Amino acid sequence: MKKLILGLLIFGLTSQLNAQIEQLETVELTFNYKYLNAVDSKEVPVPVKLLEEKVAEYDLKSAEFYIDDYNLYQVRFYIPEGMILASFNKDGEVVRTAEKFKNVKLPPMVAAAVAAKYPGWTVYKDVYKVDYFDGDSTRRWFVNLEKGKKKLRVKLDGYGKFL
Repeated sequence: MKKLILGLLIFGLTSQLNAQIEQLETVELTFNYKYLNAVDSKEVPVPVKLLEEKVAEYDLKSAEFYIDDYNLYQVRFYIPEGMILASFNKDGEVVRTAEKFKNVKLPPMVAAAVAAKYPGWTVYKDVYKVDYFDGDSTRRWFVNLEKGKKKLRVKLDGYGKFL
């Protein structure tokens, strides 16, 4: 009898609870894979890769300056090693970028090409530039070398070929 009363009491209390259905807000994820695939390279230094990912993840539509009337927006991204000037269309897609980084680590392909062609020379300064436009990117390295009092500036593409 005690079990029956206890069971009815528990059943009575649990039946009073209403099922709560919560409607969640729809979240739209924006990610510029076209841009990231065009500029992505396994040989790129870590700070460069992280800033390029920030550009790809940037949600233009949630920015405070976003107004649907404009067709093109320019946003600058900075780190101590360099910067990216990115142009977004009104849908939030990356249309064009101009990237410039100073004194970042040379990728192994570029460093090996420089060491093979200029043995005994040391790198004292380098600049890495990337230009992206509509799905295509151009990567260039400008490397300053020195050997004693001699100085030399060489240009390479992203794969270590001299230009």
